[in-house]
Amino acid sequence: MRRPRAGALCLWLSLLAGAAHPSDDILALVAAEDTRATRIARQVWDWAELGYLEERSSALLRDELRASGFRIESGIAGLPTAFIASAGSGSPVVAILAEFDALPGISQTAAPRREQRSGSDAAHACGHNLFAGGSVSAAVATANWLRGSKTPGTLRVYGTPAEEGGSGKVYMVRAGLFDDVDAALHWHPSDHNDASPIRNLANKSAKFRFRGVASHAAAAPERGRSALDAVEAMNFMVNLLREHVPETTRIHYVITDGGRAPNVVPENAEVFYYVRHPDPATLEEIWARVEQAARGAAAGTGTALSSEVIHGNHSLLPNESLARLMHAHAAAVGGPVWDRSMRDFAAALARSLPPDAPTLAATSGVESFEPRMRRASTDVGDVSWAVPTTGLLAASWPPGTVAHTWQSAAASGSPFGEAGMHFAARVLAATAVELFESPALLEAARGEHRAARGANYIFTPLLGDRAPPLDYRR
Repeated sequence: MRRPRAGALCLWLSLLAGAAHPSDDILALVAAEDTRATRIARQVWDWAELGYLEERSSALLRDELRASGFRIESGIAGLPTAFIASAGSGSPVVAILAEFDALPGISQTAAPRREQRSGSDAAHACGHNLFAGGSVSAAVATANWLRGSKTPGTLRVYGTPAEEGGSGKVYMVRAGLFDDVDAALHWHPSDHNDASPIRNLANKSAKFRFRGVASHAAAAPERGRSALDAVEAMNFMVNLLREHVPETTRIHYVITDGGRAPNVVPENAEVFYYVRHPDPATLEEIWARVEQAARGAAAGTGTALSSEVIHGNHSLLPNESLARLMHAHAAAVGGPVWDRSMRDFAAALARSLPPDAPTLAATSGVESFEPRMRRASTDVGDVSWAVPTTGLLAASWPPGTVAHTWQSAAASGSPFGEAGMHFAARVLAATAVELFESPALLEAARGEHRAARGANYIFTPLLGDRAPPLDYRR
């Protein structure tokens, strides 16, 4: 399709009518990085490293950016795999976020059928390998545009580890690493294309550990105090609690330690809880009731309780000014381009999905611009309270695919997923370029952000002052 060249577009026409168009120049620069993006995405997918353990993935991104002229700061905010890569100088400062952690407990090849991958019990079932490759290629293209056009400003790539339950970005926000950023851009794989302003769920987690007294479960059970009984009692009470919380609440858990042998009264047991709600204040109220259930379980079973907050994420603060800009560029680019082999992959994978899943043709375009609510969580939420932020969902999985499944893991390692990544990279780069060219647009986004936060806003992390849980996936 023909791409209109970006000129001196009127700010409010761009914001209100969605008239922004990516220039041929930046689209060509991104296209030149497609091979790099694919190579990064495939390598990060193959490594499938878990949160705070992404040594090779982080190093790969840093090496690629350093080779393209970026200045690198590593190991920031007490996070060994976090980094900031910078290009250009002065104001404005535009950030592109990059993620690269995988999920435990899912093993899958890049095939459109259930096929566990030998020697791996982790996978990129949330597509963060694509997030990494797309963000790097968009950033390199934008940095090349900055240099070639001699446009003032600083572009930063924030390498953010452990999004999946580790809250890497929260520690970076807490350390003040976004304080001088004017706007932050991000994207995420999905089964459709959407750049609308999104709200989501705040999220908090903790591991509740109970310690009892071991004994022979048959010969002397009266001498034992079962830590597993305490876990089960807590779970029973929390499951009763579900009836008495707002219906937008989400509570889920896994028993991470339930003992080792049935004939031994378990001395130690652990359960790992997540609680979510759109409003952080309401979340904290519900969280206090979950903690009370844990204390009651310990008292009733004669066990000792300890707990460790693992992560906490604020809900997203939408910025409509930035979202309208990104939506306009997404609509102009038009969506991913799928060849016959990619369509065949999608058709094969669709056989494992519900029969009412949308068709590929029905989801190939960009969704209409409309504020939305999503029942998920991300540490991008904390970034969005620190700085005006907007993001894109890009169709990297066949329609009807849900995140954190073998289907999403397979698609994230396939050319189908990479097509969504290339689309996202073009939208990110085009949006960043227009922000560098439009100081008034940035000021509008900042004004909206200040009004949304309120005059007396003070950032309070939901995870408190704890140090990063660098061993939470070990």
